[in-house]
Amino acid sequence: MFEDRIDKKAFLQDPFEAATEVLLGSYLCSRIGGCLTAGRITELEVYIGAEDKACHAYLNRKTPRNAAMFETGGCAYVFFVYGMYNQFNVVLNEAGTANAALIRGLEPVAGIETMQERRGTDRLDNLTTGPGKLCQALGITREQNGIDLGGDLLWLSPRDKKIEWQATPRIGIDYAEEYAEKPWRFVIRGSRFVSKIPKKGRPR
Repeated sequence: MFEDRIDKKAFLQDPFEAATEVLLGSYLCSRIGGCLTAGRITELEVYIGAEDKACHAYLNRKTPRNAAMFETGGCAYVFFVYGMYNQFNVVLNEAGTANAALIRGLEPVAGIETMQERRGTDRLDNLTTGPGKLCQALGITREQNGIDLGGDLLWLSPRDKKIEWQATPRIGIDYAEEYAEKPWRFVIRGSRFVSKIPKKGRPR
């Protein structure tokens, strides 16, 4: 299991289609420090550089911090926040267009003991239910910023079953004005492995 890699072409399509049809329900896998850890992606948020006031690359402004967002889709954008947490994104675009999906939640499926040691908790529902938590559990740091997600250190393996999903507003972006309420957060319907349980809505 987890030997297959998502085809790079999948990361070059419309970012919302890539997020819901490819990423959600797929597996984020790492072999950092020689330990395999993996989780099913249960929650993510889409960020669109050209127009999105919540995006680090708003108006497609390139900086040393966000440069990985402008690479060809299928690489990692990892950033550090609050002086404490790493957050992992999948870049979703042709080179030069800064779109990405922030991975916010995973369902742990492999290397759970390693995740528990890294996180200092035995609670499965607290291991990877948040962008900072999942990075800590999988050993992801800024060292992986810009890495190709088709390799053997950090990769994405295709989902193996059909899912239902729902869309909600993104979390923690009140500053983003009219973009704060865009329904650009996507979760697997009914999963308990998310950072915040969404209100009931129509399944997709």
